Amino acid sequence: MKRCIVGVLAATVMAVGLLTAAPQAAAGCLYGGPTLGRCDGPVQPDGTWERCLVVAQWVPRGASSYLAPVKHCQPMSLGRPPADPNFAEPPVHIDG
Repeated sequence: MKRCIVGVLAATVMAVGLLTAAPQAAAGCLYGGPTLGRCDGPVQPDGTWERCLVVAQWVPRGASSYLAPVKHCQPMSLGRPPADPNFAEPPVHIDG
């Protein structure tokens, strides 16, 4: 039981650490919905930016299974839809 509690606590601390890490200047984040969070990096001179999603992934460890945050990033731009539809909302840069 202690290992399960420690595992859940560790996963929670990791998720909070990923979500509260300071994004670069001119970046914005949205929290909640189907993801733990989605953050956009600054817009580059060519009009592109990087969007990162943090999702919970189940890690099976017998009786001590837990959810761990996993970060996925993909380049974005206004005229080009992302390859993964999970990155599409919102279709514009998230300003912070």
